[in-house]
Amino acid sequence: MIFVCAGSRGYPFDRLLKKLDALCETGVITQPLFVQTGKKTYTPRHYEYKDFISQEEFIMRIETADIIITHAASGTVMKALNAGKKTIVVPRRVEFGEHVHDHQVQAARAYGETGCVLTVFDMEELGAAIQALQNNTIALKRWVNPDPESVVKLIDSFITK
Repeated sequence: MIFVCAGSRGYPFDRLLKKLDALCETGVITQPLFVQTGKKTYTPRHYEYKDFISQEEFIMRIETADIIITHAASGTVMKALNAGKKTIVVPRRVEFGEHVHDHQVQAARAYGETGCVLTVFDMEELGAAIQALQNNTIALKRWVNPDPESVVKLIDSFITK
């Protein structure tokens, strides 16, 4: 199963929802797909979704998923990595009205530099990223978090540069 977390901010992430529908429609995504959409204006047609889910359901979805696709929220990314899941990070972008600033772009770059996640900045690359993880044609590094603050330090260092 693929679990997608689009977040709970007051800004739609319709660009991601539409791309997931297209990937389901064209057969790129063949596994069951569940999406926590957050606020949206687009209604998905080809996958199961809920706007918001409880913390308990969120944890269950993380635990049972093979692949996690998430916006670049630190909490969700860390939960996916700590669960040992194959993770794709797709940052929300201000130019598409998905957030008020581009801190998620900076965070996604920092996560990508670890080699533990795939980052997708262009939606046209999402299908290839999913297929690479489904087919095990790309190996992600295993996340080891000896210092709970290490990712925060990594992101802070990246943003400071």
